[in-house]
Amino acid sequence: MTSPHRFTVNASILFTELPLLERPAAVSAAGFDKIELWWPWIESPVPDRAELDALRRALDYAGVQLTGLNFYAGRLPGPDRGALSVPGQESEKFRANVNVAADFARSVGCRALNALYGNRVPGATPQEQDALALENLQLAAHAAARAEAVLLIEALNAPESPQCPLVSAPRAIEVIDAVNAATGLDNARFLMDLYHLSMNGADLPSAIDTYAARTAHVQIADNPGRGAPGTGGLRFDDLFARLDKAGYEGVIGLEYKPGEQGSAASFAWLDK
Repeated sequence: MTSPHRFTVNASILFTELPLLERPAAVSAAGFDKIELWWPWIESPVPDRAELDALRRALDYAGVQLTGLNFYAGRLPGPDRGALSVPGQESEKFRANVNVAADFARSVGCRALNALYGNRVPGATPQEQDALALENLQLAAHAAARAEAVLLIEALNAPESPQCPLVSAPRAIEVIDAVNAATGLDNARFLMDLYHLSMNGADLPSAIDTYAARTAHVQIADNPGRGAPGTGGLRFDDLFARLDKAGYEGVIGLEYKPGEQGSAASFAWLDK
């Protein structure tokens, strides 16, 4: 049996059959003590304080630790994922959200904030978008530092996000290096999503060996299908062992679709 204490449950893709404030208790009831979230208020980068306070109380009541939180990134999952490199309203929403998300993370002891890059869009050149991204990522890095958190940057996958420019580990690392050089904070780190890397055709053992030292958070889902381990073809026992050997000591986020039997039933693989 694999210990559930190694894992953190992404309650923005699991337990979505429940209202947001009921999900922390459901995560706890399933045997986990850690939870992660995409930005929960997709239409509100700056929600009412009462909503933030209610989520804080729900986490505390359930006794689960928030281990990762996305900055505002639009509607997830969906084609508009990411905001910080999109000129106009979306990047303005990201900027408005930066301190709100970081302050909330600090208030609950969350030490990882994820900033999704954003799609290429008409009307702006890649160079213009990349310059905007670097500017906004610097703001995010400083906010994360004030929250005593790392800034996570991840690579998505080209088949599902064809307009996203960060669809490989090397490209994400380039951005991480640029942010660290620009801020001098050295708090930008790689979010290694093994599902996305596998969808991109990456050699996962090699990616783990190469990038584990730059990684502050790992997420998983099986491929194909983005379901729980055992529903696809990835060999997770081997991948977990490889992470251990490479020296990764952080949590592993369960960011998979629950399947027809529901979220609680999707953890049966832990008992095998």
